[in-house]
Amino acid sequence: MNIHFKKITGLLLAGLFSCYSAAEWQLTPTDSTLNFISVKKTHLVENHSFNNFSASITEKGQVNLSIDLTSVDTKIAIRDQRMKDYLFNTKIFPKATFTTQLNDKALASLANGASENMMVTGEIDLHGQKQTITIKVLVTKLTAKKLLVVNLEPLIISAEDFDLIAGINKLQSLANLPSITHRVPVNFVLTFTHQ
Repeated sequence: MNIHFKKITGLLLAGLFSCYSAAEWQLTPTDSTLNFISVKKTHLVENHSFNNFSASITEKGQVNLSIDLTSVDTKIAIRDQRMKDYLFNTKIFPKATFTTQLNDKALASLANGASENMMVTGEIDLHGQKQTITIKVLVTKLTAKKLLVVNLEPLIISAEDFDLIAGINKLQSLANLPSITHRVPVNFVLTFTHQ
């Protein structure tokens, strides 16, 4: 009887531990934004975004972000299509990803309502090219079940680093523009819910 009880207890504890270790923070898309800014004709600044992206943070602080590049939204349909076809080449590279590691101890010790500045270094995989970047973020634990991650400095994406210059030149030619910048600031507000 005691042996049987110990086995059941052991299985229950193993199950609970498994559920706890598998728990993670999942992105809440309706409360999150991911946008980038382009500059054309030297001074004309425009804001664009992606409508579909997903992200998660494991209990150990591993961050995985995936962006559906076909969801690019510039508020102009023909420009969206040209970006998909000539800039991102979404038939071959439909997604971009970013992976990094947050300080899991700092994350776990955050009190409700508290914030922590973090410098994170991660890898961007875009257009078949991979680059390592470092970015400063603010992590705020809004409640026991809600986490907010915001960049404190724009993430600057250089077209040259991701083999995107030919695509930008094609867009420039199609739109008959004198210039489009090759460096693009990216900003994000990511809200996560604990599962």
